[in-house]
Amino acid sequence: MAAERRASVTWKGDLMSGSGTIDEVGSGTFGPLDVSWPARAEAATGGKTSPEELIAAAHASCFSMALSGGLAKTGNPPERLRTSATVTFVPGTGITKIALEVRGSVPGLDEVGFREAAEAAKAGCPVSKALAGVPEITLDAGLE
Repeated sequence: MAAERRASVTWKGDLMSGSGTIDEVGSGTFGPLDVSWPARAEAATGGKTSPEELIAAAHASCFSMALSGGLAKTGNPPERLRTSATVTFVPGTGITKIALEVRGSVPGLDEVGFREAAEAAKAGCPVSKALAGVPEITLDAGLE
């Protein structure tokens, strides 16, 4: 059965001086969240988020789920996975890079096995597949 997820946003004004709000998400777990062009294109966000920050959260969580599932299928369920995703956005170009980093505590698994599982998760994660048009997606994986 397919699962659908929903979010609604209100934007006021033009791109450069306007701002928006992620009003709600279907699950009700967060919102409202403020968004703006400066939060997207400049280092200081002023307490506002951006589409890229939300993509980073989605990618890190999806990758972690895929890696956890893959490790469990091979008989090595993880005790803990710590994953981060850094999305690079270049104004006028778009998202140019995503850097995934994961450190895991996985009893009975060596570094090589962990890296292989992480590469498989990167390739198989639905969010990775959705982001396949990003020019560069890197992975730094290692055991704690």
